[in-house]
Amino acid sequence: MYLAMIEEFLFWGGLVVFLVSLGLYAGRTKDFKSVVMFWQPTANFNEVEFKVNRAGLSMMIVAVAMRLIAFFMG
Repeated sequence: MYLAMIEEFLFWGGLVVFLVSLGLYAGRTKDFKSVVMFWQPTANFNEVEFKVNRAGLSMMIVAVAMRLIAFFMG
């Protein structure tokens, strides 16, 4: 039960952190096209935005890994 709560917190928290990093970038550069077309490597994050972005992505990846491990082992 606790792992399910942690997994959900990591996923949704990571998504919020990721979106905050995109908001920081858009607020700084006013380059909304790069935010909308996130799959193209056109965004030039500064150091803080990059660290926040990677922290959010890492949280989501850990949550997905936890879900897969729980599915295959449980």
